[in-house]
Amino acid sequence: MNGDIRSIVLLATTLTTGLMAGLYFAFSVAVMPGLGHADDRTFIQAMQRINVSILNGWFGLAFGGALVLGVAAVVLHWSGEGHDALPWIVAGVVLYAASLVITMAANVPLNDQLDAAGDPSGIADPAAVRERFESAWVHWNTARTLTCVAALGCLGWAMRVAGRDRR
Repeated sequence: MNGDIRSIVLLATTLTTGLMAGLYFAFSVAVMPGLGHADDRTFIQAMQRINVSILNGWFGLAFGGALVLGVAAVVLHWSGEGHDALPWIVAGVVLYAASLVITMAANVPLNDQLDAAGDPSGIADPAAVRERFESAWVHWNTARTLTCVAALGCLGWAMRVAGRDRR
């Protein structure tokens, strides 16, 4: 039974991390390139709306859940069966935590600055507002995407190692 709980928590950690990696990746390959073709006011308005819409329970469950579940997976794999997967789980959790640091230290403050610019129809120089936001946000989104995908890779490998240990 204990092995089943370890496996379920590791799977849930991997799935929630995968959801976040997918979200960041979607912004990298679709959302931001698509918005890149929009005029400045449309770009600002769309990002402001996305930044409000994303703050919901489903996002919070994946965003915070991946870290909480990851820490639980580390604790559950600390000793006994599945211990060989521990280095990979720790690496995955550390990398995911790094993606959270990037998000909170870079992307969120940029989002807040964009929000503080106000209604796009009232911004005197929307091109300047966009210029201060877009390039930096894309840069940091790429960093968190790569970090989160690396975390997902580590957790996927941990699942393989843990599964091999159970045979």
